[in-house]
Amino acid sequence: MTSLFILAQAGQPQVGWLSGKLLGVTLTSAEWVLWLLVVLSVMSIAVMLERAVFFSRHRLPNSEELALRLARGEFEAVRTAIAGRSGMEAAVIREGLASSDRGADTVEQVIASTVARERPQYERFLSLLGTLGNNAPFIGLFGTVLGIIKAFHDLGSINVKGAAIQQTVMAGISEALVATAVGLAVAIPAVVAFNIFNRQLKTLTSRTNALGHALVGALRAEGGKSASANARAAEGR
Repeated sequence: MTSLFILAQAGQPQVGWLSGKLLGVTLTSAEWVLWLLVVLSVMSIAVMLERAVFFSRHRLPNSEELALRLARGEFEAVRTAIAGRSGMEAAVIREGLASSDRGADTVEQVIASTVARERPQYERFLSLLGTLGNNAPFIGLFGTVLGIIKAFHDLGSINVKGAAIQQTVMAGISEALVATAVGLAVAIPAVVAFNIFNRQLKTLTSRTNALGHALVGALRAEGGKSASANARAAEGR
């Protein structure tokens, strides 16, 4: 009788109170993780489309030509060319030309201030893409772990033998791995889009700085010519 009692106790797994509570939480279905990943995927696609439209509408297609015109001092032609345009490049040229009568040093500070003001508009929502790219695989892995825990718990709760055990375990694990696959499917496009938009922002910032340098250089050249002319006039007197 004593040996039977010992065998009965050995057959019952001993689970701690905290482990039992956590096990009860993790035994819920992992389908909510899949729905969360679907929602995050929709958000990611929406951000990609919005950023693509924003970048395409807020750039100057002929910034190289405008930089050459600024360097030659064709300020009125450049002002006409950017009329009605929006974006960092157009804002820098517009603000710089508006401050041109206050000297090259002031224009340089105005350009730096304009770039700092316009840049956050291009960086908006990019942190969301970066966060999804870094964390979506972990969310999918979390769903996979939940699914595997549930599969093994279901296996221990039913009375099956032989091939039925293998079928039960493999079906549960394959279903759980779907969460990891979905997590990767959400993360990879987000990472690619994040890198593309960051690269476009760096290129746009470089082109904007080139326009600013061309404008400041032209203003300093004009200032040098005016100073020379004034010096010659003073000598003539």
